[in-house]
Amino acid sequence: MRAFPGRSGNLTGHPPRPYHVRPDELDRAVRETLSHQVAAPRPLTADPAGQAIRRANRIRRRRTAAGLALGVVATVLVSSGLAQLGDGSGGQGTPIVVIGDPNQSARPIPSAIPGPAPSPGTSVDVLVTGALISAQGARLELPDVGPAEAAHLLPGGGGWLVVGAPTTAGRSLWVAQRDGLVQVLLAGAGAIIVAPDGRQVAWRDGSGLLVAGVIGTQLIGPVRTSLPADAEPVRFVGDSVLVRLDPDGAGHALWRPGTGPLTVGTDRTTLSVYGALPDGRLVGQFAAGDTGRTCLAVLDPKRDLKRVSTGCGPQLSRDGAGGISADGRWLLVNGQVGKAARALLVDLQRLGPDMTAVPAGPPATGAIAWTTDSDATYVDGAGQLVRVEVGQVRAGKQAQVVPVPGVQPGDRPVVVTGS
Repeated sequence: MRAFPGRSGNLTGHPPRPYHVRPDELDRAVRETLSHQVAAPRPLTADPAGQAIRRANRIRRRRTAAGLALGVVATVLVSSGLAQLGDGSGGQGTPIVVIGDPNQSARPIPSAIPGPAPSPGTSVDVLVTGALISAQGARLELPDVGPAEAAHLLPGGGGWLVVGAPTTAGRSLWVAQRDGLVQVLLAGAGAIIVAPDGRQVAWRDGSGLLVAGVIGTQLIGPVRTSLPADAEPVRFVGDSVLVRLDPDGAGHALWRPGTGPLTVGTDRTTLSVYGALPDGRLVGQFAAGDTGRTCLAVLDPKRDLKRVSTGCGPQLSRDGAGGISADGRWLLVNGQVGKAARALLVDLQRLGPDMTAVPAGPPATGAIAWTTDSDATYVDGAGQLVRVEVGQVRAGKQAQVVPVPGVQPGDRPVVVTGS
């Protein structure tokens, strides 16, 4: 028996479904379906804006990682001599920010200059009137760098550190690369000194002395200590900074960054320090009693600059100009022969009561660059380059004097040290 008589299969009691659709209704339904599909947003297979944002994020993450890695490397490089950054003694200065954004498109192009090289037979570069002149005669214009008082070769020979001449606003420190990129690292500072290897810089800032490492075109890991009123840094001694307590008087002190504040010791007689011997001891000048004469002394930096040995004889100038050869044998220093001012060559192996000096050339102004153990170069008062060859000077011959190309009256050329 069927539950629903007269019905078969799965048919229900609803009205039969109409299968006959008029053409106009079908056309309207197709149009409505297509319009919905067009209106519905479809995901893009390629999203340019999203890709750019993701690419920028990746670049930012890579730069952050690279910066962290550089910071770690820089900290390791300077930790041995610059700072124990967690050590409260000695103090840590605020981070150094590179001043200015170098204009990459305005780099000058190195060019050759006519005429002879500034100093034939040497590898000394000279800075004069906003241009660096190599010993081979190449000239690199540095229009942003004004008058300078010192210049030092960067590690690896990739450029130079230039200390600006003092102005009413203070001194400046510039980094100049061989491709012409020039950037200022410090401005408005007091006395600025550069380590012999070009990897550290020290300067006076107000009442403080700061030391920082040089990495590329930045100063990193600054460490600070307080300074007496008239004191200023004069040179690096290893990782320590030698401080002259009074620019017009005698007395020096050593400060090793990261080990505590500067402690003024007992030295009150040293007038100038010319450099270090290979064993780390220093050679300086002191006044011999009330006679007004000056003598040389070997000083021990580990014993508060105590004199180890002395030598008197030639009359030395008190201007502090002088330099020691890398092997510690020779000292080139300003002094007098009779009443004439001269640069004197002193044999430090004969330092003692019978010490003598040989006239070497006109007095030096600024730094003395020893390019070899027997070859030194400096600038004299006339702005000329003077080359001293030890063998020739000891044989009675005078130093070779060479004009610097492009020097005008009143210009002050600067010899690049560290080359």
